[in-house]
Amino acid sequence: MKFEQLAFLLAVTPAFTQPAPAAAADYPLTLENCGSEVTFDAPPERVVTVGQSATEMLYALGLSDAVVGTSVWFNDIPGEFAEENADVPRLADNEPSLESVVAKHPQLVVAQFGSQVGVQGTVSTREQLHELGIQTYVMPADCLGKDNRAGDGVRSTDFSVGTVYQAVEELATIFNVEERGEALSAKLRGRQEEAMADATALALGDVTGVFWFSSAQDGSDPFVAGQRGIPAFMMNALGMRNVIESDEEWPTVGWETIARADPDVIMIARMDRRRYAADNHEKKIAFLRSDPVTSQMTAVKEGRIVVVDAHAVHASVRMFDGMETIVEALEASTLLQ
Repeated sequence: MKFEQLAFLLAVTPAFTQPAPAAAADYPLTLENCGSEVTFDAPPERVVTVGQSATEMLYALGLSDAVVGTSVWFNDIPGEFAEENADVPRLADNEPSLESVVAKHPQLVVAQFGSQVGVQGTVSTREQLHELGIQTYVMPADCLGKDNRAGDGVRSTDFSVGTVYQAVEELATIFNVEERGEALSAKLRGRQEEAMADATALALGDVTGVFWFSSAQDGSDPFVAGQRGIPAFMMNALGMRNVIESDEEWPTVGWETIARADPDVIMIARMDRRRYAADNHEKKIAFLRSDPVTSQMTAVKEGRIVVVDAHAVHASVRMFDGMETIVEALEASTLLQ
């Protein structure tokens, strides 16, 4: 379907929305978001999310009624959001088509990754959506201090957890639920501080780690977390040091290189998607234990392999689940023996 046909579809097909509520005193609201200026005359009533982080953040803000379609899922929905998610259509497990997004008649598209809704967006550019009368919001964690023009992107500055709180507060402002945003931010900050304090109390000293997300094929070099991304932030916050030096978000690094670094802890992503064979965390563990190179790593011999939900290493409300999982694993590890 061509772009002109999409515009026609929007123009002639009913949007099936309720009458717009009276605008709040601070509308029209204009925000600068990832290099684009977006304006809202009232809280959006129909939203499509491209990314699980965006979906769950809106649910956590009590805005599930506004979500009319979701996409890009790494893990199943947690129990706390199961009821909210039950009636929301999933447009795609991975990237949705532009046609499927437009067919839901959203007033707003909230995207987790700039590579999907951005300058070279694989779903759409922001300009295309704006020309169709659809506003966009890209999670600031994926644009601030990051160049998304190639692959998973390269960071020029370290990931800042402040971008997660920024997204919470800006989405709360867009939807005129500022008090909910403040409460959610306070809750997440408290969990972050508690996880960091628990890790400090372990007094582990210099502990190194690596985070393996996936691999293109069984036995191939892994996609691991770079030095400036979210897993590296989590490791640093918990007193660990990432052995991968690259500034790429998810560089491909050879197992021989990782084995020479011999990290104390290997963290691996568990996910429910199956884009790559190594998305299966059980296959990851089997490889680590059987491969002639990886099986000789100290972390493998000592059983210091930590399984973390893939979505818990994205800029989301689940980040703090990931931090807590890592701390619990450190508490139970041979590092304390």
